[in-house]
Amino acid sequence: MSRLNAALRLLSLTLAMILSGWSLPAAAEVKMSFHSFNGSVLFGRYPHAFVRLKGTMKATGKAVDENYGFTAKKVSTAILRGPVEHDILIEDEKYMKKTNVHFTVTLTDAQVEQVRATMREWRDAPGKYYDLEKRNCIHFVGAMAQIAGLKVDYPKKMLRRPKKWLNYISEKNPDLGAKKI
Repeated sequence: MSRLNAALRLLSLTLAMILSGWSLPAAAEVKMSFHSFNGSVLFGRYPHAFVRLKGTMKATGKAVDENYGFTAKKVSTAILRGPVEHDILIEDEKYMKKTNVHFTVTLTDAQVEQVRATMREWRDAPGKYYDLEKRNCIHFVGAMAQIAGLKVDYPKKMLRRPKKWLNYISEKNPDLGAKKI
């Protein structure tokens, strides 16, 4: 009879937890998603790529919701002539809803910190660091992908085509299970 009583008490406790909304804490993890924006020269936003980190740090339990994209500080024809001043662009939620999410990977806490450190290195680099051909948003997102252990390269014909490039990276990393957008 004592086994039956113990089982009934456990069932009763479980039911009480469910009904009261109490649950076990979710596993801590941060996911990094890779976004592209189709853009249009006519409508003021150029094609762009960026990453978003969202989740919870395992060690501290701190929530994470950050995004970063590398861009020119000012958009002008000077971009076509060589390096210009740079900036890190942080997108608002309204804009992010209009982007393509190509794939998402799970990061360790150490990788999250490495992503943040890399972002700061790019943001804080002295001088003119944005270069349409050698150091643009695609190169920045590629650096983030490498932190996550993905295979990355930069075909010249894709350097101004973030959506096409992220589809290409998806193909290079079939374990992602990403669908072409």
